[in-house]
Amino acid sequence: MKEKTYFISAVASKYNIHPQTLRLYEREGLLIPSRSKGNTRMFSEEDLKRLEFILNLTREMGVNLAGIEIIMNMKVKMEKMQAEFAHFLEELKKEFFVGKEEIFEQKKISLVKFSSPPMAPFKDEKKEK
Repeated sequence: MKEKTYFISAVASKYNIHPQTLRLYEREGLLIPSRSKGNTRMFSEEDLKRLEFILNLTREMGVNLAGIEIIMNMKVKMEKMQAEFAHFLEELKKEFFVGKEEIFEQKKISLVKFSSPPMAPFKDEKKEK
């Protein structure tokens, strides 16, 4: 099944932004839409999710384009590290817990819960007199 794509005008209208803003995001490398045979920009669902992330950073948090680029690069690196860590865990599981998967699952979720101690109320001796 072919992935659904959207024209630049439809995306601009949906997100209430000017098409030039989308072109700017493309020039800055923040969005990379695919192109049709006629060289028309076509935005995929993944592109729209990325655009929503960008708009959240700019509209809600006031991040500029340079900041967005840094944040997105860090996000990609973190996702890569998470995938590598998941792969590492799978290798450990194979190496040490073959036939003992239930023990591995118990160990994986057996973090000790910590709650801060209750706070003692502060008494202001000046007010009590």
